[in-house]
Amino acid sequence: MSSDDLREHLGLVQIYTGNGKGKTTAALGLALRAIGNDLKVAMVQFMKSDQYYGEYHISKTLPNLLLLPMGRDCLVYEGKAKQEDYDAAEAALAKSKELLHSGEYDIVIMDEVNVTIHMGLIGVDKVVDVVKNRPPRVEMVLTGRYAPQELLDLADLVTEMKMIKHPYEKGVPARDGIER
Repeated sequence: MSSDDLREHLGLVQIYTGNGKGKTTAALGLALRAIGNDLKVAMVQFMKSDQYYGEYHISKTLPNLLLLPMGRDCLVYEGKAKQEDYDAAEAALAKSKELLHSGEYDIVIMDEVNVTIHMGLIGVDKVVDVVKNRPPRVEMVLTGRYAPQELLDLADLVTEMKMIKHPYEKGVPARDGIER
């Protein structure tokens, strides 16, 4: 099947949520599969910088993948956000909308957007508006814990990652190449 034929079937909304590991990983797997089929993918990372995540470094070698980390270079804790976190979230949302409507990308991934909403950095109504007004034949993927019901209701596919067991519970920190 040609990439033009593949594009005819795009335009759904996917959500990867839950407290288990693998939401961003699943979105990146989807991106890799899409790139292998000559589709173009943009991923906007709402809560991540380019400092700690291996996917940013490899993305530079993949011509059909645009990866834009737009978060601050630190963890943002609930109730401890600074103005620059709000500004970064708004900028990431604006960039996501721009990429969706650019005509350049077949898939736009909004990584950690659900957490951004949960923390109150952007309103769910703004994201709902982006989803409802997306162009046809552009697939959207929204990741992060705490997916709000308003987005779940709009989605065509929802996958919940559930943590059964994780090395973090035993004090093992996030490992480069595995969790980041």
